[in-house]
Amino acid sequence: MEHTQTYDGSTDPDQDNSGPADPGPGEGRLVGSDRVLAVLRELAGYPDGVGLEELTRVIGSPKPTVHRALRALRRAGLADQDARGRYLLGDEFLRMAFAHHEARPDHVRLRPLLQTLAGRFGETAHYAVLDGREVVYRAKVDPPAGAVRLTSTVGGRNPAHATGVGKVLLAHELDTLDAVRQWIGGTPLERRTPQTLCTAEELHRALEATRQRGYAVDDQENETGVNCLALPVYATSPAAPSGAVSVSALTYRTPLRSLVDAVEEVRAALGPLSAPHRPVRTPRTP
Repeated sequence: MEHTQTYDGSTDPDQDNSGPADPGPGEGRLVGSDRVLAVLRELAGYPDGVGLEELTRVIGSPKPTVHRALRALRRAGLADQDARGRYLLGDEFLRMAFAHHEARPDHVRLRPLLQTLAGRFGETAHYAVLDGREVVYRAKVDPPAGAVRLTSTVGGRNPAHATGVGKVLLAHELDTLDAVRQWIGGTPLERRTPQTLCTAEELHRALEATRQRGYAVDDQENETGVNCLALPVYATSPAAPSGAVSVSALTYRTPLRSLVDAVEEVRAALGPLSAPHRPVRTPRTP
């Protein structure tokens, strides 16, 4: 009788037994579910599919190990194999991802607003949330016209300190220089462009200015040739921003000054989502 065991030293009825054995314990070794997830994540970078040999090289694990992970993902519908024998994300994975994305309350509520902003400025509008030292883009609307568009993607990430959406959200969490220093810790801030703010003092000053004026800017700090205006959004909490909306523009088309001059238009478009608010209390009956 054939047996299927877990991945940390397993047998699998579908496995390819050729190639070297799993490496011994050591730094950087992927084991068990971590290995399967690493393969799944890597598949996302190959929309046209990837061969087993190349995937094995990229993952850095033996061929039988990667093959077992792929078999597990295929059984779950999370990976598939095309007529050429190349592996790619499965339809079930895509169905779950799109269904989850479409069901997000913030995505549903904010997409019409992003469409309005993209149409008004002829530039890209984003909604993003803070996740540790990074921002994650939850929604994006490109301008209705224009040959040059931004490469950002829904689910994509950027360093929080280098983006307008990141700084406007960090401003609500890091209100002192010591707090900024603790947030940075022992890992230096990444310098994305010559304009990126990379010291605690620089970032603290930018966050102070953001709190005072109620919006943040990205002056080519994340990507040369792209600037941004960002405002907080209070979509799910009356006191803390759930995320931030930005208008990200190509500098040659829309200078930063033009975005800043239109900040009140953006606030007006956000309406009640643009500022913290308190829940309405029902007066007591005497």
